Amino acid sequence: MSQFFQVHPDNPQPRLIKQAAQIIHAGGIVALPTDACYALVCHLDDKGAVERLRRIRGIDEKHHLTLLCRDLSEIGVYARIDNRQFRLLKAATPGAFTFILEATRVVPRRLSHPSRKTIGLRVPENAIVRALLDELGQPLLGTTLILPGDERTLTDADTVRQRLEKQIELIIDGGACSFEASTVIDLTGDEAQLVRQGRGDPAVLGM
Repeated sequence: MSQFFQVHPDNPQPRLIKQAAQIIHAGGIVALPTDACYALVCHLDDKGAVERLRRIRGIDEKHHLTLLCRDLSEIGVYARIDNRQFRLLKAATPGAFTFILEATRVVPRRLSHPSRKTIGLRVPENAIVRALLDELGQPLLGTTLILPGDERTLTDADTVRQRLEKQIELIIDGGACSFEASTVIDLTGDEAQLVRQGRGDPAVLGM
């Protein structure tokens, strides 16, 4: 049975953020709000939690998971970034964008796309996520919270609780989110490519 935390969307309670980090360190999966829709997250290095997250979402290893990072310097640890890519990242972070980039050797092979060796990366603007990232001191591994058979993302904690309370360890209620997922931009080619139109406006990237 999931725990359920009501966390202030603008001033997250440090006690609850610390408890959430402890649950993640112990292998838990957490549903939390972002600056787009709700997401499922777990510890980057916990193989069992990652496999469980994939099963809940109904996705295989070819589906890009996303590293939620604190800032651009942290993205640079996990992805290879040239000057052109850096300028685009700087223009759109923090925000509701996920960028597909070439993974560095720091990223466990099981987390990157099996044929392309790429990974999704994102710097969220949501205060709850940012507080949790600061508490953990490293990225979270996450994915959009849309369940098998659904056409839309989950956007509020009560619905998440009804659907997932027996499958995950923690649900964070930080208020309702957007129905839209993040906008996904592939930066691995010579030109930025729009993969998925979501909440982030590609116009900030000149697209």
